[in-house]
Amino acid sequence: MVALRWLIQTVIALGTNAYLLFPWGSVIYQGPLKAICHPGLNCYSCPGALLSCPVGAVQNFIAGLRYYTPGSMPHLGAMVVGYLGFIGTIVGRLPCGWLCPFGFIQDLLHKVPVPKFNLWTPLRWVKYGVLAIMVILMPFFLLDQYGIGQPWFCKLLCPAGTLLGALPLVSLKPQLWTTLGFFFWNKITILTTIVILAMFISRPFCRILCPLGAFYSLFTRMTLVQLDFVEGNCVQCKACVRTCPTGVKPYLEQDSRECIMCMRCLDACHFRALGFSLRHTPPLAGEPHPHP
Repeated sequence: MVALRWLIQTVIALGTNAYLLFPWGSVIYQGPLKAICHPGLNCYSCPGALLSCPVGAVQNFIAGLRYYTPGSMPHLGAMVVGYLGFIGTIVGRLPCGWLCPFGFIQDLLHKVPVPKFNLWTPLRWVKYGVLAIMVILMPFFLLDQYGIGQPWFCKLLCPAGTLLGALPLVSLKPQLWTTLGFFFWNKITILTTIVILAMFISRPFCRILCPLGAFYSLFTRMTLVQLDFVEGNCVQCKACVRTCPTGVKPYLEQDSRECIMCMRCLDACHFRALGFSLRHTPPLAGEPHPHP
């Protein structure tokens, strides 16, 4: 399963950033595929990106809400929110573990042979603040001189945008260096910090700051698929905990919002205490329980 996941992560990361004509034409691909949002964090402005960033699309949708009257909701923005909600309802944070290019980059960085450390657990909650403040509230309330909201998460924090978008663009167009200011150097600092942390701590951005992972995690307890724990088979060896990239303890945290369904715990468990299955809907009050 681990080998299959690495293969899928590689194919998705390269395949969704496969626009190779940017050195000879438009620096950023702007074809019909850009109308589709990537299910993971992949910068719209990456020269090779074929798809759009879902977080950027949601911010632009929220920033424009004040200009629409009731009943005239912009279809594209509403579709993006519905699209992400549909993914979250079906598979929760599985895109984080299998499809996200920036998650894949962090997995590669964590292979650097340096000492490894655990993440302080309360930091998990920071990403919900990033989702609420930078993706929802700031684009709606914090306006520029023209009264227009901005994609503040992209401008102030997103390391994927810096690594996959800003750095390649300034490399291709050196004249852009003269226009760089606070936002660029602030994000370079954030990117550098995350890259260093990712060598020592597994997936620090996903676990602390990613608003997309926070959004998907809101659906964890209603997903179509779920992680099963068979208590009678567990011998408390904690092999699943040692291999989990997001620090989940499956024997204590069923339906954990941190689970990215990477299935590494299944490979680590030799006692068949873990598995994945379709979620069973509990019977309503007064209905008979189904027989096993």
